[in-house]
Amino acid sequence: MELSTSNNNKRKRTVINGSHFSNLAGFYEEVSKVLTKDINWKVGTLDGFNDILYGGFGIFENDDEVEILWEESEKSRKDLGFEATKEFYENKIKQGKPFNVELIQEKLNKLIEGKGQTLFDVLLEIIEEHKNIVLILN
Repeated sequence: MELSTSNNNKRKRTVINGSHFSNLAGFYEEVSKVLTKDINWKVGTLDGFNDILYGGFGIFENDDEVEILWEESEKSRKDLGFEATKEFYENKIKQGKPFNVELIQEKLNKLIEGKGQTLFDVLLEIIEEHKNIVLILN
């Protein structure tokens, strides 16, 4: 989707469409497409997603007010839920270095106990850390 300025406010607006992906790699492709237009860089990690939200090297600048509309967010909540998160952590544990295996095992244990965050929760938390960004789940 194109970034546009809404008539109601001065926020730049973009859309993440949950129907365009069903896993974390697909999410990275979607946000790369909508947030890093015309630059030779793609989001490929949670840290990379966080970085692009600071602005300055994507489709908005550091001080821009941004609105992200996440279409089909309930589908994404399921797609990036317990099973995807469990697999994500298990893969990192199998890889070992450079990952902090103990920390990842703690996160996996919390997830299994029903107390941990899913990937969807982590993505929401990353977005919410950016005070210039308003997220609308649709």
